[in-house]
Amino acid sequence: EDNSSVILIAATNRPDILDPALLRPGRFDRRVTVDRPDVRGREQILRVHAEGKPFAGDVDFERLSKITPGFTGADLANLMNESALLAARRHKETIGPGEVEEAMERVMAGPERKSRVITERERRVIAYHESGHALVGHVLENSDPIHKISIVSRGQALGYTMQVPEEDHFLETRDGMLDQIAVLLAGRTAEELFCDDITTGASNDLERATKLARTMVTRYGMSDELGAQVFGEAQHEVFLGRDYANHQDYSAETAKRIDDEVERIMREGHGRARTVLDERRGQMDTMARVLLERETVEGEAVDALLEDRWDEYVTDEKGEAES
Repeated sequence: EDNSSVILIAATNRPDILDPALLRPGRFDRRVTVDRPDVRGREQILRVHAEGKPFAGDVDFERLSKITPGFTGADLANLMNESALLAARRHKETIGPGEVEEAMERVMAGPERKSRVITERERRVIAYHESGHALVGHVLENSDPIHKISIVSRGQALGYTMQVPEEDHFLETRDGMLDQIAVLLAGRTAEELFCDDITTGASNDLERATKLARTMVTRYGMSDELGAQVFGEAQHEVFLGRDYANHQDYSAETAKRIDDEVERIMREGHGRARTVLDERRGQMDTMARVLLERETVEGEAVDALLEDRWDEYVTDEKGEAES
């Protein structure tokens, strides 16, 4: 029978493990990549999911789309639904910016866990840890702007520093990745400088920083010592029962050089973070003290802390309250 009008469509989120035989002409011979939405796409998706919900007039969907890079359509739908649920729990007739902001943090990091019992010593360590991330992230020019700092537990994190890029990034630079590593290591560095001991709180930061440093060396050719080449041949034939991993196609001597380069990048990142924090000890003490008092700072308060003008900000804040 004539089958010229038959079109077979399939979808997968793992195109890297498909059998090449499936992709020959006459089979699945056209591939359409559905990437995560850009800033304009996110705004349109937000408006679609906002229909039928009583959002207040001061909810800025354009701004919200700019501070949600990397969100998928499902994430954005969840964000709108969470906002509505929060407003209902708070017995509000409309969904305001506060509910949207809280919903965004829930999607990114999980719900707040204020019931978690944390000792005063641990709170102090967390305050310095998050202050370290924020201050180094503010000082390094290739780091994303700091949006919020909190020592309130959320999800598995005991505290968090929220960085929000000003625009979508489709390419990462070497300087930007080196700054990311320094920011990730800044929490542990702050513990070294301002607390009596180091803790396990930096385990995820260390894991992410080490993975990023190794990726720079082995996948992106960003090592002056080893040059512009890729190390390790990827094994893609998962459908044949193989693990998705890298085959070591280099010598033991080269492996040692890779390890040395990763260690150098990590040590330099740690050194950069230490230099920034050591030069701003007084500011770090102020940031930690404010976090212990307020637990969460955002907006103008974050800017005042990071720009070392907290006393001026508090004076203006008191004046506005009295007036």
